[in-house]
Amino acid sequence: MAIRHARPSPRHRLMLVVAAAVAAIMTGGIAAAADGMGTWAASRQMILVTTPDWNTNRGTLRTYERDGSGWKATGAPVDVTLGKNGSAWGIGLNVPQTHGPAKAEGDGRSPAGVFRVGEAFGYAETNSTALPYRGLTASDYCVDVDGSPYYNQLVDEDKVGKQAVAGATEAMRRDLHFHGDHAYRIGFVIEHNPEGKKGAGSCIFAHLWKSPTSPTAGCTAMTDEAMEGLLAWLDPKKKPVFVLLPRAEYLHLRDAWGLPKAL
Repeated sequence: MAIRHARPSPRHRLMLVVAAAVAAIMTGGIAAAADGMGTWAASRQMILVTTPDWNTNRGTLRTYERDGSGWKATGAPVDVTLGKNGSAWGIGLNVPQTHGPAKAEGDGRSPAGVFRVGEAFGYAETNSTALPYRGLTASDYCVDVDGSPYYNQLVDEDKVGKQAVAGATEAMRRDLHFHGDHAYRIGFVIEHNPEGKKGAGSCIFAHLWKSPTSPTAGCTAMTDEAMEGLLAWLDPKKKPVFVLLPRAEYLHLRDAWGLPKAL
């Protein structure tokens, strides 16, 4: 015989709803559901870049660590350069935003939002960073051709074949391909568009700048000293994230996204 369960009274149902809401608040569940913060709620390191507005190609980078009492600043702020046309919403950990520009391939904008910090890379075979590290070779490319099955991926031409990287402009050993360019001597991947959505933007890195006034094609660039400090500090066990926002968006989203309170 089937067992029939008594239906809870309205008061009992209300109590269940309240209990669930309290549990969600305690675990950050409400923020996660509303704003996607659950995907980085466990992060204990944050690189935060803020800009004056969407169309500015310079910004300020700050670093934070989180403990039981919240985010604490580490180190001093540093200047960075961004995409030549400013920034635009990228595809990362946060829920998609419907206001403001959207990142597209070749738009000269750096992706805004919250992103995982990917692997480090550089011209040397090894690096002391705790991040996974890729020693670059002359055959390494990041594929920025949106019709390629390797779009937005770092690949070795010797392994995938010349046709797979045909048309790609991001040869990673820039010192060998571009007359000694040191931009990628050390850097790391900012995981924008990790699923490789066609036309949504590719090959987004943090790397070295040419000068304090030289913008990028869409990356975030800084001094050698600043990058070396980041690579020494970043710890994959702390699930680091990279955040880039115009100041107005930062102020609007700061609480909902659990961002540091003070700049």
